[in-house]
Amino acid sequence: MTLIYADPEVAAALDAATTVDAMRAALLAAYEGRLVAPPRAAAPLSGGRLVLTAGHLVGEWYGFRSYDTFGHPQSEQVVVLHDAGTGAIRAVAVGEELGSRRTGGLGGVAVDALARPDAATLGVIGSGRQAWTQVWAAAAVRPLREVVVHSRSAARRDALAARIRVELGVSARTVTDPGSAVAGRDIVVLATTSPAPVLCAADLSPGTHLNAVGFKQRDRSEFGTDLLDAADLLVTDSPAQAADYQPPMLAATPPYAGRLRDLGAILAGAAPGRTAADQISVFCSTGLAGTEVFLLDALTRMAAVAR
Repeated sequence: MTLIYADPEVAAALDAATTVDAMRAALLAAYEGRLVAPPRAAAPLSGGRLVLTAGHLVGEWYGFRSYDTFGHPQSEQVVVLHDAGTGAIRAVAVGEELGSRRTGGLGGVAVDALARPDAATLGVIGSGRQAWTQVWAAAAVRPLREVVVHSRSAARRDALAARIRVELGVSARTVTDPGSAVAGRDIVVLATTSPAPVLCAADLSPGTHLNAVGFKQRDRSEFGTDLLDAADLLVTDSPAQAADYQPPMLAATPPYAGRLRDLGAILAGAAPGRTAADQISVFCSTGLAGTEVFLLDALTRMAAVAR
């Protein structure tokens, strides 16, 4: 029987710790070659694109996620999980929650692997779904003491700060400028839809770890090359996707490409991560293909145990 999940079921079943653990396993599987995860593909259509990401955990499952760029108010993502042995569809998830939690979980793995062990303060620029899941996942891997929120909308930043206080039990406040959000913070999250830089690298303190979730391409990026210049450590979750972006991803172009490390390799101990407390580390989230399906498989296995 095919299991069908909508956003409420996903939100009720997937907590942050479970999601981060699943994404850590996915990154290691991709590095070891057990998760086949090619760069995303897009079909240009009249007025928009249909985008597909696919993955295959060899011998266990294969599947895909699809979404569009038409901008319709009721547009939704679909994630489909097939059994690798029979081809049967084991589960389908419809909505935004699985993908958002997947991205947050990848960010949580990056924080756990790259931020200082004593990191306890977080500054977030952005106030949407992705900003929330990044904080949600970070709180699962570090004992956050305070979160500082900035976004252009006062109402939205107030709402995010309130949600952090209520759902995570972490002190949260808002500020009116991005510099105040990031200055002195141990962890910084950029999760905006801005095509232009919203942060000045000079505002970051030594030892900061930063997750960049929004646009990060040449001529369309929420940060500038000053951030890449300041970073002692540049990391991504999918080197293949980073190299495949059009326009190119900033961190995958000279002179930065040679410094860009694979998060899976760091997790496996095959590449160094942070080696000093004062290093600035930057994680450029690309969304490793197959990770939504990986998370749907984890959700499906949890449901089987519950039954």
